[in-house]
Amino acid sequence: MNIANMGSTIRTRHALNWLGVAPFLLFALLFLILPTMNIVIGAFGNADGDLTFGNIVALFTPTIRQAFRISIELSMLTAVLGCVFGFMIAAAIALGNLPGWLRNTVTTFSGVASNFAGVPLSFAFIATLGRLGFVTLILRDWFGVNLYACGFNLISFLGLSITYLYFQIPLMVLIITPALEGLRREWWEAAEILGASGLQYWRMIALPVLWPSLLGTLALLFANAFGAVATAIALTGSSLSIVPIMLFAQIRGDVLNDPHLGYAIAFAMIALTAVANAIYILLRMRAERWLK
Repeated sequence: MNIANMGSTIRTRHALNWLGVAPFLLFALLFLILPTMNIVIGAFGNADGDLTFGNIVALFTPTIRQAFRISIELSMLTAVLGCVFGFMIAAAIALGNLPGWLRNTVTTFSGVASNFAGVPLSFAFIATLGRLGFVTLILRDWFGVNLYACGFNLISFLGLSITYLYFQIPLMVLIITPALEGLRREWWEAAEILGASGLQYWRMIALPVLWPSLLGTLALLFANAFGAVATAIALTGSSLSIVPIMLFAQIRGDVLNDPHLGYAIAFAMIALTAVANAIYILLRMRAERWLK
């Protein structure tokens, strides 16, 4: 094969590579880039099409600031608890001597549960922990414990937090399990030979190696909870003032209809989730270098 034919073959392969990735690029353009540009333009515009910063200034009104505060607290709480409980489950299945069928069952369930959200998840929790839910009635009739008489309410900050943990914990399991499997057995054996205890091994070797993965996953779980819309609306309606519900009211509501303020709220949400995802990507890259 001469040089000209080789060059033609390389150009053909290069063109085929771009052709293969074209559907993804088209999808990203239509459903990510263009909608984001539309939101940014709408956030800095008004009904007459003029440039304005009034929508951004309106984000600092007490009502919207409180909604962002509640959303950040909700996202951080569920992210931290999701990391803690998810890490314990992942450590048990990755490092423990559990049967293979149990490990596969937990992994499969985590893959399904991490994507189970919206109206189906809300209905499932209402049927389980609602006022006439299955668990609620069992606790009341069999054990004499009335959850709602004790102050519990599913349509509240606590109730929404419990609901979010249903998909936050499995997501943590899926992400951190490969990192735990990357811990080399030689490190534990070397630490044991040198007289280190199990606690010292985790404190001085395992956790420093896993720290970038843990922080990165925390950022990802925060972004995952902060951007959850359908679950919050289906479960609480308008009774809990969080950013996704306020955004829905501004764009689709009948009373608070102000699309450009809604664009500004969406722009702020995009900025926060973009920062969280950027932190996750950077820390994930660093963790992969450690585990190579």
